[in-house]
Amino acid sequence: MELISKELILKEIPLFAELSDEEIGLIRERAYLKEYKKGQAIYQEGSSPSAFYCVVTGRVVIFTRDLSGNRTVLEYLHRGKYFGIISLLTDETHSVSAEAINDSLLLEIKKEDFDLILKKVPGLAVDLSRTLSRRLKRKDIHQKTIFESTVISVFSSYSRAGKTLYALNLSLALKKETHKSVVILDLLPEGASHSLPKKLDSECMRIFNLSGSGADDPSAIKDFILRTAFGLDVACFYYRPQDSSCVKRLIAIISILVNDYHYILLDLPSAMDRPVFDILNQSDLIHLLTSPEPVDLGRTRHLVERLRQEFSFQEEKIKVIINEYKLSKLAHEEQTDLLGRQVFATLPRIELSAAERLVLDEPHSEYSRAIRRIARQLGDCLVGLVLGVGVGYGFCHIGVLRVIEEEKIPVDVIVGSSIGALIASLWVTGRSSSEILEIAREFKEPKHIWNLIDLTFPLLGFIKGSKLQRFLKKHLDNKTFYDVRLPLKIIASDVRRKEPRVLDKGPLVDAIMASCAMPGVFAPFKLSEDMLFDGGVINPLPTEPLLKMGVKKIIAVNVTPSREDILRQYDRLKEKMTAGPVPELKKEKRPGPGERIKNIFRVNILDFIFSSIEILQSEVAKKEGQLADVVLHPDTSGLYWLDLHRSEEFARRGEEEARRNLDKIRQVINE
Repeated sequence: MELISKELILKEIPLFAELSDEEIGLIRERAYLKEYKKGQAIYQEGSSPSAFYCVVTGRVVIFTRDLSGNRTVLEYLHRGKYFGIISLLTDETHSVSAEAINDSLLLEIKKEDFDLILKKVPGLAVDLSRTLSRRLKRKDIHQKTIFESTVISVFSSYSRAGKTLYALNLSLALKKETHKSVVILDLLPEGASHSLPKKLDSECMRIFNLSGSGADDPSAIKDFILRTAFGLDVACFYYRPQDSSCVKRLIAIISILVNDYHYILLDLPSAMDRPVFDILNQSDLIHLLTSPEPVDLGRTRHLVERLRQEFSFQEEKIKVIINEYKLSKLAHEEQTDLLGRQVFATLPRIELSAAERLVLDEPHSEYSRAIRRIARQLGDCLVGLVLGVGVGYGFCHIGVLRVIEEEKIPVDVIVGSSIGALIASLWVTGRSSSEILEIAREFKEPKHIWNLIDLTFPLLGFIKGSKLQRFLKKHLDNKTFYDVRLPLKIIASDVRRKEPRVLDKGPLVDAIMASCAMPGVFAPFKLSEDMLFDGGVINPLPTEPLLKMGVKKIIAVNVTPSREDILRQYDRLKEKMTAGPVPELKKEKRPGPGERIKNIFRVNILDFIFSSIEILQSEVAKKEGQLADVVLHPDTSGLYWLDLHRSEEFARRGEEEARRNLDKIRQVINE
């Protein structure tokens, strides 16, 4: 694994994510990595633009200084965030300063190279001019108080899709989860009634008429903004569908609001008129709401096609959200087939008597959980949890999960390899850490490990895996990836392609079987036409898949012992082999042929294969851990990879390690 891959970094940046491999290659050739020490200036306010910058590791603060030298912080930037681009486009001096908060690694592209890239990739220049034009210096009207903002339009092709309720709760969740400034703009045709102020316990509200007198002064918007008791600001607008100038006036207002708000949400009317489409085109993201009914899914698919073909909307900025206020008779796959695209998120059904401000008044409801995950994804504050490989050592994960539950640590997506995949699957399908530990107690004696092992003629592996599959089905039944309460990714390795496979569709048992198929021990697992084996061979601590998903905050649990511990264990195994039979395997009566075969496989084959793989995995896991923000590495000294009967001790070690690092974890999730 290449630890710092420029290509991986470039594909993580939204600006470059949709470019072709050839275009990415052009940019990669002109990009370089540069280290900055804590407190080192990257550029100063008033300096000439010199480069495009993107944070790879570490954090960067963007700030301005007043005439007295006092600093005003505008934004903190972490992995994947880029900056310095407006000055590159305008060729004007920097209006802010940038400084490394801690030791940081940045990807940089020099100005002359960036200019060349814009000429070679004209689509990139068009994209930049479209999405950043409103941010290019409105200091003549209003001083900028934040560094970067995002404009999100919420829309549906039909009424009563739950659009306003979604926009309200998403705004509240963004405020709560990111601690940043949020304003919601409620836009309706003249004569319609605005409901948002009442939902926020505010009755009196001035309406800004985009088609009325005085609408040509965008700075007047400050007198129409309502500050609510919930930290969320609101502005209500009227427009006339036949008045083309109202769109330009709204755009002028948005170009002022981006100086003060990190997130601007537009709750647009369910109208298919030209002004609404023109306003949609000014957004960074469009959230389209639909029900799971076939007619509504078809209508939404038609809308997406129209947005793309008639208005040249970019594919990646359109997100379809299914609101299950109607009970669906369609499976998830059928819904995506009717839409012709993947679903961005699904909102669980709520009762008619539910509160309007669900994320505040009913925070534990499934609807609120779904909204918070969307908000955390938009706010680049998703927390990913990685559970690594390790057979018995993997029971340490149970103790880590116990701390996560008790301390209410938010986890938005979880990735696992091998035993990590199994424990992650149990957790996201509703089992608590205590319930998972109870399952682990099924191996209360050393001999019970044979309940998972069925020996076979070693053509592709010594163990068929049928017993393991029955064990998984007993506890996971026929659950699929669509039955989980938060996104789950399981890592396997592709035999033929010699590359990792991220599994996130179909039956969970199949994915776990593939991820647990240790080479030389289990036969590779056939999934469709592919032959898959242990995910830990390539990704024993799969942090890189999370990075590719855009997850910026990663907590990794590495239960693989250190190389030194493994080598000591390996030496002990060799001593046992030369010293004769292992004491615990001695029987009062002479063992039969079957028992002798089991003993041979237990000592000679399994131990040596696993120890050899462990040595390789420990080094790879150590490197993969460098991509995480916090790595938990429980002390497993005195424990053995086949000590499944000591699950409580493993769990205790995991819990102790998580509690030792609790302050680090909180710092990462709250920054």
